[in-house]
Amino acid sequence: MSKKKVIISACLLGEYCRYDGKTKKVNEVLEAYRDYEIIPFCPESPLFGTPRERINVLEIGGQNRIITDVTNKDVTQVLEDEITSFIKNNPNVDAIVLKSKSPSCGLKTTPILNEKKETLHRGNGIAAEIFLKSYLNIDIRDENSLI
Repeated sequence: MSKKKVIISACLLGEYCRYDGKTKKVNEVLEAYRDYEIIPFCPESPLFGTPRERINVLEIGGQNRIITDVTNKDVTQVLEDEITSFIKNNPNVDAIVLKSKSPSCGLKTTPILNEKKETLHRGNGIAAEIFLKSYLNIDIRDENSLI
Protein backbone atom coordinates (compact mmCIF):
# COMPACT_ATOMS: atom_id res chain seq x y z
CA MET A 1 0.00 0.00 0.00
CA SER A 2 1.44 3.37 -0.97
CA LYS A 3 1.66 6.29 1.42
CA LYS A 4 -0.65 9.26 1.22
CA LYS A 5 1.00 12.31 -0.33
CA VAL A 6 1.14 15.85 1.02
CA ILE A 7 2.51 19.00 -0.59
CA ILE A 8 4.11 21.26 2.03
CA SER A 9 5.66 24.71 1.59
CA ALA A 10 9.40 24.01 1.65
CA CYS A 11 10.16 26.75 4.19
CA LEU A 12 7.86 24.99 6.70
CA LEU A 13 10.00 21.88 6.30
CA GLY A 14 13.14 23.77 7.25
CA GLU A 15 14.48 24.49 3.77
CA TYR A 16 16.29 27.81 3.45
CA CYS A 17 14.27 29.03 0.49
CA ARG A 18 12.59 32.23 1.68
CA TYR A 19 13.31 35.59 0.03
CA ASP A 20 15.50 36.57 3.01
CA GLY A 21 17.47 33.31 2.90
CA LYS A 22 15.82 32.06 6.11
CA THR A 23 13.39 29.29 6.95
CA LYS A 24 10.13 29.08 8.88
CA LYS A 25 10.34 25.47 10.04
CA VAL A 26 7.25 24.30 11.93
CA ASN A 27 7.77 21.01 13.76
CA GLU A 28 4.01 20.55 14.22
CA VAL A 29 3.63 20.31 10.43
CA LEU A 30 6.33 17.65 10.20
CA GLU A 31 4.75 15.73 13.06
CA ALA A 32 1.22 15.92 11.64
CA TYR A 33 2.35 14.46 8.31
CA ARG A 34 5.09 12.07 9.45
CA ASP A 35 3.30 9.10 7.87
CA TYR A 36 2.88 10.82 4.49
CA GLU A 37 5.15 11.09 1.50
CA ILE A 38 6.14 14.77 1.71
CA ILE A 39 6.48 16.78 -1.49
CA PRO A 40 8.31 20.09 -0.81
CA PHE A 41 6.99 23.12 -2.71
CA CYS A 42 8.45 26.58 -3.35
CA PRO A 43 7.76 28.24 -6.69
CA GLU A 44 9.96 31.28 -6.01
CA SER A 45 13.34 29.77 -5.12
CA PRO A 46 13.96 27.82 -8.36
CA LEU A 47 13.03 30.88 -10.43
CA PHE A 48 14.65 33.73 -8.52
CA GLY A 49 17.21 32.11 -6.20
CA THR A 50 17.68 32.54 -2.46
CA PRO A 51 18.00 35.15 -1.10
CA ARG A 52 16.05 37.26 -3.58
CA GLU A 53 14.04 40.41 -3.97
CA ARG A 54 10.75 40.27 -2.08
CA ILE A 55 7.54 40.01 -4.12
CA ASN A 56 4.07 41.35 -3.39
CA VAL A 57 0.53 40.74 -4.60
CA LEU A 58 -0.78 43.96 -6.12
CA GLU A 59 -4.33 44.46 -7.30
CA ILE A 60 -4.01 46.23 -10.64
CA GLY A 61 -7.06 46.85 -12.81
CA GLY A 62 -9.09 44.39 -10.76
CA GLN A 63 -6.54 41.58 -11.18
CA ASN A 64 -3.91 40.30 -8.78
CA ARG A 65 -0.38 40.60 -10.16
CA ILE A 66 2.88 39.48 -8.57
CA ILE A 67 5.31 42.41 -8.58
CA THR A 68 8.88 42.57 -7.29
CA ASP A 69 9.24 44.98 -4.39
CA VAL A 70 12.14 47.17 -5.54
CA THR A 71 12.40 46.78 -9.31
CA ASN A 72 8.59 46.65 -9.86
CA LYS A 73 8.91 43.77 -12.34
CA ASP A 74 5.75 41.77 -13.05
CA VAL A 75 6.63 38.08 -12.49
CA THR A 76 3.06 36.75 -12.51
CA GLN A 77 3.34 34.68 -15.70
CA VAL A 78 6.64 33.00 -14.85
CA LEU A 79 5.25 32.01 -11.43
CA GLU A 80 2.00 30.74 -12.97
CA ASP A 81 4.05 28.61 -15.37
CA GLU A 82 6.20 27.21 -12.53
CA ILE A 83 3.14 26.37 -10.40
CA THR A 84 1.28 24.79 -13.33
CA SER A 85 4.32 22.63 -14.13
CA PHE A 86 4.53 21.53 -10.48
CA ILE A 87 0.85 20.53 -10.51
CA LYS A 88 1.33 18.51 -13.72
CA ASN A 89 4.22 16.66 -12.06
CA ASN A 90 2.21 16.07 -8.86
CA PRO A 91 -1.39 15.48 -9.92
CA ASN A 92 -2.43 13.09 -7.15
CA VAL A 93 -2.07 14.35 -3.60
CA ASP A 94 -4.12 13.93 -0.45
CA ALA A 95 -3.37 17.18 1.38
CA ILE A 96 -1.58 20.53 1.02
CA VAL A 97 -0.04 22.72 3.74
CA LEU A 98 0.99 26.23 2.68
CA LYS A 99 2.87 29.09 4.37
CA SER A 100 0.52 31.76 5.64
CA LYS A 101 0.93 35.39 4.53
CA SER A 102 3.20 34.41 1.62
CA PRO A 103 2.64 36.14 -1.74
CA SER A 104 2.92 32.66 -3.27
CA CYS A 105 1.38 30.36 -0.68
CA GLY A 106 -0.79 32.44 1.66
CA LEU A 107 -4.33 31.16 2.08
CA LYS A 108 -6.70 34.06 2.84
CA THR A 109 -3.82 35.68 4.78
CA THR A 110 -1.72 37.34 2.08
CA PRO A 111 -1.77 41.15 2.04
CA ILE A 112 -3.24 42.34 -1.26
CA LEU A 113 -1.79 45.77 -1.98
CA ASN A 114 -2.74 48.68 -4.21
CA GLU A 115 -0.23 50.30 -6.56
CA LYS A 116 0.98 52.54 -3.69
CA LYS A 117 1.72 49.30 -1.78
CA GLU A 118 -0.97 49.98 0.80
CA THR A 119 -2.93 46.98 2.07
CA LEU A 120 -6.39 46.73 0.55
CA HIS A 121 -7.40 43.41 2.12
CA ARG A 122 -6.18 39.86 2.74
CA GLY A 123 -6.45 37.16 0.10
CA ASN A 124 -4.68 34.22 -1.49
CA GLY A 125 -1.16 34.04 -2.81
CA ILE A 126 -0.74 33.03 -6.44
CA ALA A 127 0.02 29.35 -5.75
CA ALA A 128 -2.79 29.06 -3.21
CA GLU A 129 -5.21 30.46 -5.78
CA ILE A 130 -4.08 28.06 -8.49
CA PHE A 131 -4.04 25.07 -6.09
CA LEU A 132 -7.63 25.80 -5.01
CA LYS A 133 -8.72 25.64 -8.65
CA SER A 134 -6.58 22.61 -9.53
CA TYR A 135 -6.79 20.36 -6.48
CA LEU A 136 -10.53 20.10 -5.98
CA ASN A 137 -11.74 18.20 -2.90
CA ILE A 138 -8.25 18.23 -1.38
CA ASP A 139 -7.61 19.45 2.17
CA ILE A 140 -5.69 22.72 1.67
CA ARG A 141 -4.65 24.59 4.81
CA ASP A 142 -1.85 26.69 6.25
CA GLU A 143 0.50 25.94 9.12
CA ASN A 144 -1.63 27.93 11.58
CA SER A 145 -4.28 25.22 11.55
CA LEU A 146 -1.71 22.79 12.96
CA ILE A 147 -0.06 24.87 15.70
